[in-house]
Amino acid sequence: MKAYERLLKYVTFWTTSDEESETCPSTARQKVLGEALCEEMRELGLSDVRMDENAYVYGCIPASAGLEAKPALGFIAHMDTAPDASGENVKPVLHPDYDGGDIVLNGTVIDTARFPFLASLKGRTVITSDGTTLLGSDDKAGIAEILTACEEIITKGLPHPKLCIAFTPDEEIGRGADRFDIPGFGADFAYTVDGGEEGEIEYENFNAASAVVTVKGFSVHPGSAKDTMINAANVAIDFHSALPRYERPEHTELREGFCHLTYMEGDVTETKLYYIIRDHDMALFNEKKARFERIAERLNAQYGEGTVSAAIKDSYYNMIEKIEPHFHLIENARLAIEKAGLAPKENPVRGGTDGARLSWDGLPCPNLGTGGYNFHGCAELNTIEGMDKSTEIILNLVELYAK
Repeated sequence: MKAYERLLKYVTFWTTSDEESETCPSTARQKVLGEALCEEMRELGLSDVRMDENAYVYGCIPASAGLEAKPALGFIAHMDTAPDASGENVKPVLHPDYDGGDIVLNGTVIDTARFPFLASLKGRTVITSDGTTLLGSDDKAGIAEILTACEEIITKGLPHPKLCIAFTPDEEIGRGADRFDIPGFGADFAYTVDGGEEGEIEYENFNAASAVVTVKGFSVHPGSAKDTMINAANVAIDFHSALPRYERPEHTELREGFCHLTYMEGDVTETKLYYIIRDHDMALFNEKKARFERIAERLNAQYGEGTVSAAIKDSYYNMIEKIEPHFHLIENARLAIEKAGLAPKENPVRGGTDGARLSWDGLPCPNLGTGGYNFHGCAELNTIEGMDKSTEIILNLVELYAK
């Protein structure tokens, strides 16, 4: 079976995760796909196939004879889709021999003005949703490519070290690595196969933190407020205005970090500002966090101690620190991509990945592209050709680690 054929099947499963939920998985519907994947993995001939109570799916292909001493290699993808757009009743559409122009769907136009990369896909078979939902290529394409590679390895008897396979829930809400069983997974090294063009390698990501700034005001009747009222909303505006405008997401790119106000609520008595803080460079990351503390201190000196507080919590860190001692992962990925006839594309991730969390937890885990574009919305797409290349790259990696 081709990778795209698996994708067309997997996207019919509704697996949207829910960041408001406190359960794991955050939505029980993810288990439905997990059970189907377990059944398929057993049919393909994988060993030790299981889904735990948290909807983490595991399986392996034991090493070929004579390769048992080789390091075990893992491949990981996630089952959930992002809550940013509907993932229910996905109806995939194939566009054979795509002409490179605008793709007009039901209520959605994927246009070349907004997405100039479309011209490079001319002649391919493009896969989209019908325009009313996301496609789910993020990351069901990764699942499809991993299992298609597994099928070829088992069917053709290709030489391989022990291969460890895992599919996780809740990656899109930042919890995909929370309950990942690294010892039970059994890999020495791994790759996530999650989004991006075919031929992409990602091994740098943001250091990340969240911040909640709380402002306590003092409310009196506005008619007699002179020299008495402290309007928490106005002090909150002062706080936000003290952060550099050029460090907002809309003014940054590549390795430039930012402080992003995601939500605000409150009134005269109390106002809260919710931020995410990001930077690839740890020193700059720490400086951004320290700036929050300094601004709070200055406003407290102006309005009174306890007026402003900033609660900052680190979320994840840049994986490159954990990848560099195992840089064969990147060198071999480059070779695998070149063998597939592509030039490797290496860009810093302006976000986080399960691989970053897993790398810091002891499983070095860079990311490989799946051939997809425009994730988290109704303009999401992939191509048959991109998925074939991504599958080929996985097979090339297995061959390299078998040698």
